[in-house]
Amino acid sequence: MPNTVEMKIRREKAVANGVGTRGIYVERAQDSELWDVDGKRFIDFAAGIAVNNAGHRHPKLMAAVAKQCEAFTHTCFHVAPYESYIRLAERLNSLTPGDFEKKTMLVTTGAEAVENAIKMARAYTGRSGVIAFSGGFHGRTLLGMALCGKVAPYKRSFGAMPPEIHHVAFPNEYHGISPEMSLAQLDLLFKSSIDPERVAAIVIEPVQGEGGFNIADFDFLRKLRQVADDHGILLVADEVQAGMARTGKMFAFEHAGVAADLVTMAKGLAGGFPLSAVTGRAEVVDAPPVGGIGGTYAGNPLAVAAANAMLDIIADEGLCQKAAKIGEKIKGRLVAISKRQGMEAIGDVRGLGAMIAFEMVKSRETGEPDAALTAAIVAQSEQRGLIILPCGTRSNVVRLLPPLNTSDVVVDEALDVLEASIEAAITQSQI
Repeated sequence: MPNTVEMKIRREKAVANGVGTRGIYVERAQDSELWDVDGKRFIDFAAGIAVNNAGHRHPKLMAAVAKQCEAFTHTCFHVAPYESYIRLAERLNSLTPGDFEKKTMLVTTGAEAVENAIKMARAYTGRSGVIAFSGGFHGRTLLGMALCGKVAPYKRSFGAMPPEIHHVAFPNEYHGISPEMSLAQLDLLFKSSIDPERVAAIVIEPVQGEGGFNIADFDFLRKLRQVADDHGILLVADEVQAGMARTGKMFAFEHAGVAADLVTMAKGLAGGFPLSAVTGRAEVVDAPPVGGIGGTYAGNPLAVAAANAMLDIIADEGLCQKAAKIGEKIKGRLVAISKRQGMEAIGDVRGLGAMIAFEMVKSRETGEPDAALTAAIVAQSEQRGLIILPCGTRSNVVRLLPPLNTSDVVVDEALDVLEASIEAAITQSQI
């Protein structure tokens, strides 16, 4: 078995430099833990970036995939369709918010889901403009990059973006942007840059992922729904990271009591297998011509089997309730840490369900970001056996994404490690 040093050398020689990686080369994983090729144990509070919401290798999920392997692994749904895809579509139609007839298409990645949602919106409305938000992340494809509200590293060096994509400031009270200011910017955009009658869709993450776990004010989402209705614009909820029980509800938009016209999902949908979906108003989903949407691997049978099992796990094991409970525990501990003497570098603690983050600053008065300290906390945690992730447009936010069924014992251990890592990073920064 190769060790970490050998793997690093091989990776540098063989893998594209632009594929960002960490220094953990995994050998095996189970539940909320993984072990690297050197045998070191880690508590995984990244969960494959909000993918393994039921932990690594949940037995029900693994059994479902194994059973599907005995039948067939791939036919392409366009060539020889199968019942499990249809069943998953039926279930997603029922689960997503909105008292209207819905339909679903399955694809492979979150970026594909977002792009297909835009294609549907344009086909249905006959319009081409799209509005997204600062700090948003919608994928690394060309259209995904254009929609993204974070330049580095997602747009830098890649040239001109597709046209008719406009951005509005995401409401973020901590950074001085009120919901009213964001809505005012949207209104100004309609007056200065694009006629609302040319806008097909408004795309928004209810809780931003890469942007820093910024939570959209619930009343703002309700007002955004009204703006869309007033102008005949479709509202697209990007639930790729926030969906599938992560925030304490199946979809984060449910916290606001709002139904989007289209919902995109991926990550936690299939618990580690590549699958994404677009679910929404039947007439909108049906707008593209036959053959205009889809893909060779779209709705792969193994991933579909995993997703059907994942929906069972979420319901049977109460993962929405567990997400709320684990989030409350972690957020409470972080708030307590932030109030301690010497912890003034923690500028903000926020979260919805088990989607929790804290923002590091050089001064609470100025809010000046401290990206170096953030990176140091992530590195200290990794040295101590805890995997966490940075995020934020200013690279100064630490995000925590534990599997939703992580035991209290493991959560407590992880928080002890995190607290020690914060203390060590702050101490070293002062030397």
